Amino acid sequence: MKKCALIGCLFLALTGAASAEEGMWLPSQTPALAPALRQAGLELDPAVLGDLSRPPWNAIVSLGGCSAAFVSAQGLIATNHHCVAGSIQYNSSEENNYLRDGFLAAELGDEAPAAPGSRVFVIDDLRDVTREMNRGVSARLDGSTRYNRLEANRVALIDACERQPNRRCDVRAYYGGAVYYLQQQLEIRDVRLVYAPAEGIGNFGGETDNWQWPRHTGDFGFYRAYVAPDGSSATFSESNVPYRPRSWLRIASEGVREGDFIMVAGFPGTTDRLRTAAEADFYYRDYYPLQQGLLSEYSDEINRATLGDEAATIRYASILRGADNYKKKLLGQIAGAERVRLVERKSEQEQAFRAWVAASGTRARTYEPVITALDRLIEESNQAAASDLRGSVLNRAQLLFAARRLYRWAQERGRPDAEREPGYRDRDRQNFIEYLRQIERRYEPGVDRRLLEQALLEYRQLPTDRRNQALERRLGRLVSTASMPTRSLATLQRA
Repeated sequence: MKKCALIGCLFLALTGAASAEEGMWLPSQTPALAPALRQAGLELDPAVLGDLSRPPWNAIVSLGGCSAAFVSAQGLIATNHHCVAGSIQYNSSEENNYLRDGFLAAELGDEAPAAPGSRVFVIDDLRDVTREMNRGVSARLDGSTRYNRLEANRVALIDACERQPNRRCDVRAYYGGAVYYLQQQLEIRDVRLVYAPAEGIGNFGGETDNWQWPRHTGDFGFYRAYVAPDGSSATFSESNVPYRPRSWLRIASEGVREGDFIMVAGFPGTTDRLRTAAEADFYYRDYYPLQQGLLSEYSDEINRATLGDEAATIRYASILRGADNYKKKLLGQIAGAERVRLVERKSEQEQAFRAWVAASGTRARTYEPVITALDRLIEESNQAAASDLRGSVLNRAQLLFAARRLYRWAQERGRPDAEREPGYRDRDRQNFIEYLRQIERRYEPGVDRRLLEQALLEYRQLPTDRRNQALERRLGRLVSTASMPTRSLATLQRA
C-alpha cells in the first residue's frame, strides 16, 4: 500500500518503500512535493493540499490533543475512543457506567456535555511569522533577554490574532526555531458526546495493539460541535445549534485495495528528526526508558489503589487510559529505534559531518567553536530534561498540582497581562477553571495520597541542587500531619 499522512499542525509524511520521499511536511510544502505525491498515487491536484480553506483541510479539526474530522453537515465529529474517554468518564457513575456499557444519544437532546475544557478547533490560517518573531532579536542578546524578546513578540502576534471573534491563536517554533508559524483556529466551546462503544469494543484488550497495525479495537467515538444561533462560538446552552462545517469527510462505500494511495491528516504533535546524535542517544537509551518506567509504576499504582472500588475506578479511568496509551507509545518508539539502529545511524552521520568539518581549516575555524558550544548546551539540556521528568511526577497528586497552580496564578496576577508567563494570562483563566471542575469527578482522597507517596519517593532521587527546597519544607509539614506511611515520611525527612 502506498501511503502518506498529513500530521502535526498540519504536516505531511510520506512513508513506505514505494515512496521516493520520507518525512513530515506542512501543507504549504505540498506543491514542491507534487512529483512524489503523484508517483505515490495521488489523483487530486497537489495544489489543493496547500490550501487550508478547501477540502479536505477544512474538515480536519483538533480537539486540543487529538485529531478528529467532521463527518456530517450537522457538526458530527469522528475521533478515537481514547479521545472521548475523558467525557465518557466525566458523565459516568456507578448507576450509569458509560465506560463499561457505552453511550448512545438517540436524539440531539440526549447528547451529553463533554468534559469541562473540551474544545473543537477548526484551523483557518497557518502563516509564516518568522520575521515578526525575530524582530529585535540578535546574537548579542543573552539567553534570558532573548527569551523575553521572543515571548514579547509572540504575545503581540497572538493578541492581534485573537482580536478576531471566536479565535484561538498560537505561535509555534519549527525546526528548532528556524521558522515560526502563527496558527489561527476557530474555537468551538460547546462540545457534546454523541456515541462511544462499550469498553469491550472501544478498549478491547487494553493498549496491547495500540500505536501499531493491524488493530483489533473499535477505537472510535463521536462528538458534536455546537454554536450559538448566530453562528458564534458559545458555551453550553440549550438554545445552541449544531455547527455547520464548510466540508466534511464522506464514508467510502468500498474498502481499501492494495496499492491505493492513503493520506492521513491531523494534529498529533511534533517531529524530532533533527536531534543530534547525543540527543538521540540520551532520549532513546535514558529518557524514554525512564519515562516509560515511571508511567508503568503510575499505572500500576492507580490499579492497586482503585481495585475493588467501582467509584474510584470510574474517577481515575481517563487518567489511567492516558498513562497506558503513552507508555505503549514509548515502548513502540524504543523498539522502533532499536530495529532501525537509529542511535547508531545518527552517530555515524554526525561523525562523518565532524570529519568533513575537520578536513578543512576554513570549515574548522568556522564550525568547530559552534559545535563545541552546541555540545555543551545539549549536555546541560539533557540533564535538565531528566531532572524535570522526575520532578514532574509530583503533578500526579491532583490537589497538590492544583494548589501549586493556584499559587502561581496569584503571583502572576500581580503583573501586567502581557508580561505573565505562558499559561497564566487572562486568556488562559477559563481553561484552568475548567481543569479544576474536572478534578471534582476525577479525584479520590485515598488514591491521591497514594500517588503523592509514590511521587515523593521518586522525587527524592533527584540531586539536591535540582530539588525545590521550599516545596520540600512545605510538603514535610503536610506529610507529618497526614500520617503517611513511615517509609515515605522517613525518606522525606532525610532532606
